[in-house]
Amino acid sequence: MEDREQIYSKRVRAGKRTYFFDVRSTRSNDYYLTITESRRHPQGDGFTYEKHKMFLYKEDFDKFVDALKDAVDHVKTELMPEVDFSQFESKSDEVDVVIGESDLKWE
Repeated sequence: MEDREQIYSKRVRAGKRTYFFDVRSTRSNDYYLTITESRRHPQGDGFTYEKHKMFLYKEDFDKFVDALKDAVDHVKTELMPEVDFSQFESKSDEVDVVIGESDLKWE
């Protein structure tokens, strides 16, 4: 599936990983979300990037968000209740939001 017009993009930097949340449009003016994890690996004098992409369609948005919230809440309350997760809150320079065309490049 080729990428369609990008409507909205949010980039979250997390160490060697970067997560991209992109809203795109279809030919029939419908919308879907792509979630991409990009991991940077050193190679020679530079870096290579390993990417994994998920496509999320509107009929699954609520189920996906509910399942993600349930899983995160389980980790926070049942598996790691002693951890103060507020220490991991994002800083403003780690999140970028783009509306419309983006200058994000994969090279």
